[in-house]
Amino acid sequence: MNTLLHPLQQRFPQQYHDWIFLVGGTIRDFLLQQPGRDYDLIAVLPEELLPSLGFRLVTGKTTGPVWFHHDDRLGKLELVRLDDLSRLATDLQRRDFTINAITCSLSGRWYDPLHGRQDLQQRLLRVCSDQSFVDDPLRVIRGLRFMADGWQLLPETAQLIQHQDWAEQLACLPVERFSREMVKALAGRQPQRFFEQMVRFRLAAGWLPELFRMPDIPAGPLQHHPEGDLLTHCLQVLQRVAEVSPDPLTRFCAFFHDIGKLSSDPARYPKHHGHDEAGFKPALNLCRRLCLPTEWGRALAWTSRLHGTLNRWSELRDATRLRIAEQARKAGISRILPIVSAADKPGGSTPVRWFQALDVVAMNSVQLGIDRDQLEAMQARHRPDFILQQRIRLLRSYEDIS
Repeated sequence: MNTLLHPLQQRFPQQYHDWIFLVGGTIRDFLLQQPGRDYDLIAVLPEELLPSLGFRLVTGKTTGPVWFHHDDRLGKLELVRLDDLSRLATDLQRRDFTINAITCSLSGRWYDPLHGRQDLQQRLLRVCSDQSFVDDPLRVIRGLRFMADGWQLLPETAQLIQHQDWAEQLACLPVERFSREMVKALAGRQPQRFFEQMVRFRLAAGWLPELFRMPDIPAGPLQHHPEGDLLTHCLQVLQRVAEVSPDPLTRFCAFFHDIGKLSSDPARYPKHHGHDEAGFKPALNLCRRLCLPTEWGRALAWTSRLHGTLNRWSELRDATRLRIAEQARKAGISRILPIVSAADKPGGSTPVRWFQALDVVAMNSVQLGIDRDQLEAMQARHRPDFILQQRIRLLRSYEDIS
């Protein structure tokens, strides 16, 4: 315990140690023997003292007042101030789940009135009170995020979600809060559970309408997609990708790789001709709506556009292989694309010579062994094709070596 407390004990004067408590994810991760990043604190201290300790007050539109401080050694410290110690139990009861309502003072005193340590040992999600979701509807989404990391909802907690329509309350929240929970869920042990439970509870349809259309759309002809519907297919692809890549962006691209199939003409079901290209703009729009980083939109759009062609790698001409590798490299998905493509069907694998193709398209004319004088003597309109032929010869030389 000293490894957790000692840095903070040095940060705060000793006379305050009995009045400052670690809480929330800090304690939860410590008890789970997982690395922590930031510190969540409760302090029973005079408000005028906090600025002198380096804290500044931030009041959010949908969250209560929190004091922040960034320490170069410790990282981010978030502090909730209470007027007196008698309000500690009330503060804990206002939190989301009992596993986040365990506290320990800087002097080493534990306080766990809601028995969160028992739930922690069994990886159970129990709300701190019947008002927990009402006080902050995003906690419903946070519960699903925990489920994506192997936690289980208690039946009474699930009932609190099921017995209310959360659409209006969730619509009032900033989409960025939802997206943060989604990205954390994508980093979990079983990221597919996040989307499964969203559909189960009919949650956040305003943020992800695509998700709720998937069950009614065929994944493709049954001989190629015996799983049936598009949702099942995307969940399976995500699960397979999660087994080989911990990267949230790769997993995100895996789940939405077939977003273009949502644009298919129902009259042509179960086929989805042109869905690769059809998904490009919807992918960008989805990421803008969720306020995700620009590179996420670019990665998903190009994964949608290229994954189908990469699935036919063995049938492609070398020039087409090089073009795909170049597009993937420029889009920043040179590692994402082969993982998603391999997971698009059971037993898939990375295309042969994919990484060699990436190396070849990254080479300049000198690295390709092209004589500079010969290139300059050539008509400008012939140079691109000449360079392409050099790249093709080099790519084929890798095949000859093997």
